[in-house]
Amino acid sequence: MRKADIQYKKIVLVCVNERQIGSTSCANKLSLDLYNKLKIKIAESDPEIRVSKTGCLGNCLSGATIAIMPDNVYLGEVKEEDIPEIISIINK
Repeated sequence: MRKADIQYKKIVLVCVNERQIGSTSCANKLSLDLYNKLKIKIAESDPEIRVSKTGCLGNCLSGATIAIMPDNVYLGEVKEEDIPEIISIINK
């Protein structure tokens, strides 16, 4: 094992988990679109912050859900219009 070449100061995980038809999930709350837009906006503001897709974060009922690490901040019911506030939270 070795330390990875690239180290990020923060990682933003966006749940894009899909569940069976009829079950609530982040994917059916447009989380993949959110991921794509958030990734672009954060890359513009700080390339040392990584935005990654992830599976279930255990918060399906309030999806779309993101987690900001290492701050251990979980946000639910996230929408595209929340992106400026998310960037503000990340930069605290």
